Amino acid sequence: MNPCVRPEIRISEYDYALPEACIARFPLARRDEARLLTFSGDEIGETVFSALPDLIPPSSLMVFNETKVIPARLLFRRDTGAAIELFCLDPYRPADYEQCFAAGESCVWRCIAGHSKRWKGDILKRSFGAHTLQAECVEKRAGDVLVRFSWDGGAPFAQVLEQCGTTPIPPYLRRDAVPDDRERYQTVYARHRGSVAAPTAGLHFTPATLDAIARKGIKTETLTLHVGAGTFRPVKTATIAEHIMHEEPFTVSRTALQSLLEHMGRTVAVGTTSARTLESLYFLGQQCLRHRTPQRVGQWEAADTVCDASPAEALAALADYMDTHRLERLDAATQLLIAPPYRFKVVGSLLTNFHQPQSTLLLLVAALVGERWREAYRYAVEHQFRFLSYGDCSLLHAGRLR
Repeated sequence: MNPCVRPEIRISEYDYALPEACIARFPLARRDEARLLTFSGDEIGETVFSALPDLIPPSSLMVFNETKVIPARLLFRRDTGAAIELFCLDPYRPADYEQCFAAGESCVWRCIAGHSKRWKGDILKRSFGAHTLQAECVEKRAGDVLVRFSWDGGAPFAQVLEQCGTTPIPPYLRRDAVPDDRERYQTVYARHRGSVAAPTAGLHFTPATLDAIARKGIKTETLTLHVGAGTFRPVKTATIAEHIMHEEPFTVSRTALQSLLEHMGRTVAVGTTSARTLESLYFLGQQCLRHRTPQRVGQWEAADTVCDASPAEALAALADYMDTHRLERLDAATQLLIAPPYRFKVVGSLLTNFHQPQSTLLLLVAALVGERWREAYRYAVEHQFRFLSYGDCSLLHAGRLR
């Protein structure tokens, strides 16, 4: 019988009281001074994040998301003085992130336009240094708008964004971005530009913590999933079956896939973005076993797929596909929704922050640890842990808490 079934969940069942005082509006002075809640077996404990290397067995594999947050918010003013904010979501033409960031004259992005009714189709302009950035509406669509950016001076668009954009901190922080956010809303190991939200579990790592992990002999690998604005999208439907999950592009190397095969059951996902990517690899492997091209994992792939292959068999099939096609890296996308009663295939443990009530990220946590997520979150609230993106962290273990 297929254990992967479409969840019959009312989102109201995944609620808890989150006091405003628990929401971390700003980061701590030091990244690794955050508190770390540990949840394993029948025990809830806590320590400081800098102690994390002592909690990870040396035989483990830790997987990090190397995505880099871009300064995606651009503010323009019309000749009338009306403010128009454009939030860059993802590149449209060229669609490749690196090609788009390297463009030297123009590019087209899918954006969210704040106060879009004020934008009457005129070309928006703003200065940066001695140059001018222009924004022209190409097409208004349901929920977003295609915008052509053009500029003089020949600078790559990545540099234009750095000079003109602001950090897209989460809306639930209820404040404007400040200069310190440019550094602190970014992991110390970020490499590949493209996210409009940080993989927040990674924000706690410092070079010293990473060095301690290496000294202990813990194996590490990286992947890249560009986090979209949909990660903040609230579930507005009564049941999760009616919710439309956002899709995000990701890249995984053949080397990382081999490490996963060598550490089955001992993989620690750093953040929900890493976890979502790793679980998506299982379904891409299933696609290979069914002689399909592994390109995209749908929202209900777990429900619609007969999960008859073991994780090792699925990942081995994906590795064989990459070898056959001489691929050093796999570029794909995932819309996968992870919610109870989903059983994790690849991830053994998860390092993650504390998430909003009635969110898809909380559903992922519940799928990992079972109904006892409520105890962990109750403990965190009662002991005044700091919540959400700039908050404290938790180390959770799959399957041992049910």
